[in-house]
Amino acid sequence: MRAAFLTDLHLGPRATFEGKLRKLSDQAAPFLRELVSYLAGPNLPRERAHRASPLDVLINLGDVLEDESPEADFARYGEFVAELTRLPCPALHVAGNHDRIHLSDLQLRELWQVTGLQSEALHYSRDIAGVHLSVLATQETKDIDVRLPAEQLEWLEQDLQRTDLCSVVCVHHPLSDCSLDGNRWFAQAPNICRVAERKAFRKVIERSGKVLLVVNGHAHWNHFDLIAGIPYITLQSPIENLDADAPGRPAKSFGLLDIAPERALFRVFGEQPAHYQLTPPEPLQERLRAAMSAR
Repeated sequence: MRAAFLTDLHLGPRATFEGKLRKLSDQAAPFLRELVSYLAGPNLPRERAHRASPLDVLINLGDVLEDESPEADFARYGEFVAELTRLPCPALHVAGNHDRIHLSDLQLRELWQVTGLQSEALHYSRDIAGVHLSVLATQETKDIDVRLPAEQLEWLEQDLQRTDLCSVVCVHHPLSDCSLDGNRWFAQAPNICRVAERKAFRKVIERSGKVLLVVNGHAHWNHFDLIAGIPYITLQSPIENLDADAPGRPAKSFGLLDIAPERALFRVFGEQPAHYQLTPPEPLQERLRAAMSAR
C-alpha cells in the first residue's frame, strides 16, 4: 500500500506571526500543481515491496486554507479538490481548523465529493489496498483549546473493533505528548496544538492492537514520537518559511508512506527531508500478510 500525505497548504494570503513572514501561502497553488503532476507521473521513487500501481491514495491532513472570507475560502477549496482530480487514485480529507472558520461541515463534505469522497460526517473510515484508514475531526476553539469529542472516541473504538485490517489514524492536530520546544507557532501555546483528550485517545488505540501509525499536521514542522510502541508522525507544511523572515523559502514538504508486512517506510520530501522506518509488531504483520495476499 502506498499513500501520499499533504498538510497545511494554506491557500490564501501570506501570513505573518510575531512580526515575521511565516506562511508563503502565495506559493501554495503552484506547489500543488507541481506536486499533483509529480504524483500522477511515472517517476515516483519505488520501493521493492510496493505494488505496480504508483499510488493508492492521497491523504490531505487539513488546513487547505489560509482563511480569508466565506466566498474566497469556498472558491480556493474548490480549486484544491479540482486539482486533485488529476490524480489516478482516490483522495481522503481531514478537516483542519482554518478550513472550518468560514466553511460549514456540510460545505466541506460537498467539496470532498469532487474527489469522490462520500461521507456523512467529518470523521469516517475507509479500507484502501489492504489497510484501514480512520479519519478524525478535531475541534479547535481559537486561543482556548483543541478537543476530540467523546462521541468520536466512542466511534473510533467501535470502528477499530469492526475491522480486521491493520489501521492508520489520520488527524489534523497532534495526539501525542510531543515536545513543542523551539516551535515557532506553539512553543508558548501548546493548548492550541495538542489535543486535550490525547491520553484517552491513546488508550483506545492501544487497546485495539490494530493501529500501525498515527499521522497529523498542524504543528508546521516534522516530528516523530513513539508511545507504547505506536509511532506518531507530524508532517511539515509545504509553505512554512524556513528563513527567519522575508523574502522567504518554502519547505515544499509532502510525505510518502509505503506499507508492507515486514516494514512501513514514511519519507518526507522537500527542503527538510526525513525518513522513518518502522517494523510492524508481529500481530500487525500477520494482518497485513492476510490482507495483501487476498488482493
